[in-house]
Amino acid sequence: MAQRSLFTRALWFVAIGWWATPAVVNVAWFLNATIIGLPLGIKLINLVPTVLTLKEPRSLVVPEDARGQRSLLVRGLYFLLVGWWLSLLWANVAAFLAVTVVGLPVAYWMFNRLPYVTSLYRFDG
Repeated sequence: MAQRSLFTRALWFVAIGWWATPAVVNVAWFLNATIIGLPLGIKLINLVPTVLTLKEPRSLVVPEDARGQRSLLVRGLYFLLVGWWLSLLWANVAAFLAVTVVGLPVAYWMFNRLPYVTSLYRFDG
């Protein structure tokens, strides 16, 4: 699947992405607070760049870029020790910056890196 056009992605962000992304992050963190909801919560966090601007993971656009992810064991340990609290802080700072015109580019950058901050999942390959 190819990336959508810049115009389509910008239109999505203006109409839906700016308000849907914080909602998805909050639902994901509610799910992460439960053992049963944890897998779905992590999946939602990994989809934050797609919700924000319809950006597709590079592993879907270029499948050979999917190689090189850290092992599930390493990612799980990182999430338990660091990722759960750091990504919550990271997402809240990004949401705060997103409401300012000056902070919007930094918020966009931060939201796109949220999957990595949460569980070392590289969205871009």
